[in-house]
Amino acid sequence: MEEPMRTSAKKRLHFFIIAIVVFTLGFQLLPESLPLNEGLIATWPLALAVGGYFVLLPVLYWLWVIKSGKQKPWKILIVFSLACLCARYSFPSNIAEYFEFITYVRYPIIAILLIVELYLMVTIIKGLWQARSLSGDPRVHTFDKYKNDDKKLTAALPLSWEPASWYYTFPRFSRNHPEALTALKLMSSNRWHWLSMIAVFFIAGVISYQALVGWSEIAAVIVASLFFYSIILITANHRVSKHYSIYQNEEKLMINGAFLNFLSVNTSDIAAVNIGQFNKKDNKEQLMMGKGDKANIELVFTQPQIYVAMMGSLNEPVDKVWLNVANPQNIADALDKTDSQ
Repeated sequence: MEEPMRTSAKKRLHFFIIAIVVFTLGFQLLPESLPLNEGLIATWPLALAVGGYFVLLPVLYWLWVIKSGKQKPWKILIVFSLACLCARYSFPSNIAEYFEFITYVRYPIIAILLIVELYLMVTIIKGLWQARSLSGDPRVHTFDKYKNDDKKLTAALPLSWEPASWYYTFPRFSRNHPEALTALKLMSSNRWHWLSMIAVFFIAGVISYQALVGWSEIAAVIVASLFFYSIILITANHRVSKHYSIYQNEEKLMINGAFLNFLSVNTSDIAAVNIGQFNKKDNKEQLMMGKGDKANIELVFTQPQIYVAMMGSLNEPVDKVWLNVANPQNIADALDKTDSQ
């Protein structure tokens, strides 16, 4: 593990697993039509599905994702929208028709998705072009631009991972990148980890193609291509972990928990830098970045900083961070030098 999992992360994972189980059971166990004249025996599976879709999952999402992860309340709409969509295609036909409104909005949704795809293509091309002379991470530029607007940040930040993955994959694009102060101790920085992940995704792409080609050649090509394309992300993850896990760019300290998570902090917001031994067992809720259960440096902030997790899909405020790094003194010296200027 790159980072010991905190309670909030565990709860998000538990919700994801429970949601998969609930929706899978709904699709597998609900009948195609509901004979209303057979009483409660025939309707209890539907009642359980309704309770699972529209009561259990929203309540768990509110408690385990929004409250535990300190997310914005409007995100509860995500689970309700997903529940309505699954109800439309898993409920008995004479009940599912009440969710027909989902099909009415499919064309606007498709149009929006096409616009997003076109925007993504433009973002990729523009990001690649700008990467020739960027002195920092494209994700950080996006974060700095929208960090005061949660809705725009939620929409824009995940898109920034695409140009950032190309930026870090090819050394020529990141040739102007600031040098690292030190390195987080991350498993993904090892060459064997990089090669093994490439092998796993390549084999998964071949297997998925063989499994789907008999059903749909188009679906087989799409799924296999996604696995093969992930090699770009894997390579970026390796190079970030090995070369750029912790660096300072002017007045910002950038901490990359591999490539999927990061913390960007203004050096003026760092109240204290403490070098020592910090045991994860003493505070399981504390954010720790780096492999293992012990950290060797603590950064305390004057105000909460946004920890960007899961490629920008989950962001939460933190008031301090523990790091397990190769040379903690390098960080302390760099920040002391910044304060003295």
